[in-house]
Amino acid sequence: RCSCRRWGGGLVQTGGFLRLSCTASEFALTNYAVGWFRQAPGKEREFVVGISWRWGITYYEDSVKGRFTIDRDNGKNTMYLQMNNLKPEDTAVYYCAADFRGGAVFTQDDVDYWGQGTLVTVSS
Repeated sequence: RCSCRRWGGGLVQTGGFLRLSCTASEFALTNYAVGWFRQAPGKEREFVVGISWRWGITYYEDSVKGRFTIDRDNGKNTMYLQMNNLKPEDTAVYYCAADFRGGAVFTQDDVDYWGQGTLVTVSS
């Protein structure tokens, strides 16, 4: 785990938006692929979006394509997840994650650092 401060979770209505942020305090994000996993109630944790450690290659899981955008600011040691047009099925605890020199897609076993998780609830 890292001391990743995260902001942005909360309750929003269907069609609304949220922006999640995650700042690393124990390591430099520059050398890491970063991404977001989520875990819905009663389900396994799943990989949602990622951005490679260099070249800025991104990956989006099909259900969030066109609605979510991942970004990073290495100067601020921070990663972001902009979530638009939220749906009830997006309700989950969202975890930021970092994989040393990883690609845009990585598994839980690849993760070197996890954020603490933030709850996003989308009401219908």
